[in-house]
Amino acid sequence: MDWHNFVGIPTTPGFAGAAGMLFAVVVLWSIIWKGLALWKAAKKGSKVWFVFLLVVNTVGILEILYLYVFSRKSKQPIEAPKM
Repeated sequence: MDWHNFVGIPTTPGFAGAAGMLFAVVVLWSIIWKGLALWKAAKKGSKVWFVFLLVVNTVGILEILYLYVFSRKSKQPIEAPKM
């Protein structure tokens, strides 16, 4: 018995090629965003974020949120102490 036919997955070469290409694109997308987010978290010394981003795999969604929402620099300038 052919396992693919048993679960209803098409076994034509075109489907396998398209699915493989989609998988490769998703993996590449995820690696790029994860690398950028891990690099920024390490640079900022955010150990908790670094571990969380390393362990949780969200296909780039959490990494994008970290880069553009959670790691933003505050807009208030740092004032020099008055003497």
